[in-house]
Amino acid sequence: MGRGEPLEGETTAGAAEPVSPLLRRNPAYRAFLVIQALSALGDSFSYVAIPLLVLHSTGSVVQMGVVTGLTGVASIVTGVFAGVIADRFDRRRLLMISDGARCLLYAVIPVVWLFATPIWLIYVIVPVVGVFSMLFQVTYVTVVPALVAPDQIARANGHLFATFAVAGVAGPALAGFVAAAAGPAAAIGIDAVTFAVSAVGVLFVRIRTTPRVDADRAGRGAVRREFLAGARFLWAHPVLRPLTVLLSVLTFLTYGMTDLVIYLLKHDLGHRDTTVGYVLAAGTVGTFIASAVVARVRARMGFGASWITAFALAGVAVACLGWSRSVPVIAVLMTVNVLCTGVAGISSMSLRQEVTPSRLLGRVTSTFWTLHSALGPLGAAAATAAAAGFGVTAVFGVTGIAVLCVALAGTMTGIARSSPERPAGDTA
Repeated sequence: MGRGEPLEGETTAGAAEPVSPLLRRNPAYRAFLVIQALSALGDSFSYVAIPLLVLHSTGSVVQMGVVTGLTGVASIVTGVFAGVIADRFDRRRLLMISDGARCLLYAVIPVVWLFATPIWLIYVIVPVVGVFSMLFQVTYVTVVPALVAPDQIARANGHLFATFAVAGVAGPALAGFVAAAAGPAAAIGIDAVTFAVSAVGVLFVRIRTTPRVDADRAGRGAVRREFLAGARFLWAHPVLRPLTVLLSVLTFLTYGMTDLVIYLLKHDLGHRDTTVGYVLAAGTVGTFIASAVVARVRARMGFGASWITAFALAGVAVACLGWSRSVPVIAVLMTVNVLCTGVAGISSMSLRQEVTPSRLLGRVTSTFWTLHSALGPLGAAAATAAAAGFGVTAVFGVTGIAVLCVALAGTMTGIARSSPERPAGDTA
């Protein structure tokens, strides 16, 4: 890899192609970044406002959980076919439709709540919003390679990852403030406005056209074949295949990490809810660091070395969490864990965007997300049950060692290839 990735605006010795323009001089990318910020802010607003509205209306934590569960099921089911839709239709229109639909759906709630509080409406609207949220997420991944040059994908994803982190911190805080001042329904109304502005903003994003699946010529059974095309591409690729398998195991191991940290702070150490908030907020610092360094880390180390090293360090941090009794130390370890998983996550998403033909990117993305996240809820249940039975220290220790072993197992697979970033041709 030499000295690493050329700086933006810098030429490489002997390069025949023109240098890529600075990302900040790319108006389509700048507009897209703003749109993503607004959509992420809306998602994080509803993350707090919807449970608060259910709690205010029913007083039942069980109903809060039911709404959350229905949303998760809707998202997983949508993930199965979202990639087919993203590859068949115009992606800019899909972004507009997704944000526009979420705007209209969420706008219904505060309007109705002016006259009545029909809780059944939440059960209907929120899962449907989950459908459009998943469609938006899959589509946005396919859009990034059409906005920036191939050598800028990792850096662009870093910017987007940082945007999500800012929204994840600011959104819940703002939603809580608005809900306290004017009620949860008002917070959902503001949520609808953010999606409306985001939908309009898509009009100002010019996306390079890419080949699409011809629905008229696809024939009978086309959707099934199109979905399986994403799975076949993942299985045939020497890096994406082991990456999908190992990430499925890692998701199983780490999905309940936040629950374990809360259990450690509350149950074992006896701290208040405010301490839990401070520790989890401190972990977001790792997100910002990951966003800033991922492009250079990957350019200097390559994908395999950076991914394996990042998860290995994350495993060490997780193992150490169980033995920590100091809140500042726990906060630092959480920051390290989030930093490392952020670097690995941005790198793996960037790799998929680089090696997957554009016409397949939606299906590959949705298949990848569906497969590697399927074991997450089961892992969270297993981790929390084990913590209740054997203690959180033991669970952190075993989980950390397991994460380290899975990361090191990557050295024996195609993940360790020196240059898996070489784009795949459209004949793949």
